[in-house]
Amino acid sequence: MRTIAETCSLAHMQPAAMNQKHVPPTLTIERAPESDFDWCARLMSGSEPWITLRRDLEQSRTALHRPGGELFVARERGQLVGFILIHPNGLAGSPYITSIAMAESARGKGLGSQLLAFAEHHLAGRRFIFLCVSSFNRRAQELYYRLGYKRVGEIPNYVIEGHSELLLCKKLP
Repeated sequence: MRTIAETCSLAHMQPAAMNQKHVPPTLTIERAPESDFDWCARLMSGSEPWITLRRDLEQSRTALHRPGGELFVARERGQLVGFILIHPNGLAGSPYITSIAMAESARGKGLGSQLLAFAEHHLAGRRFIFLCVSSFNRRAQELYYRLGYKRVGEIPNYVIEGHSELLLCKKLP
């Protein structure tokens, strides 16, 4: 059986660098001001996978304010369209993407990929980045696998009975 580090190092690295030609000129990603936290919590609690995971608005607010987290928001033409929550030292000292979400109107446009690329760029110099994805969240799994994340573990019935959380890892350049 391979270690997590060995499994992650098998990833064929295609860095999702924040090259300006790949970033839509109308997209900005910035550290979230406190005034954006409630919008993020509402997006989280009102969309999948958190609906199935039974995370309500108050639990979402709590998750976004956990110590050590860094919340970044994406805006397109000045309007909030998504967020990513990163814990730089979240999993045995390695960066962990706690949550990523896009507004319904922004899905399928590559903006989630841009948020992930931003996170990877933000964490430059680190060896690995981790995240969990729910077993029922096929669309997110496809995105992560396409961007070079590899499955390194599974936690059955972790959040809710009948579903697993899949631990994914990517070796950073």
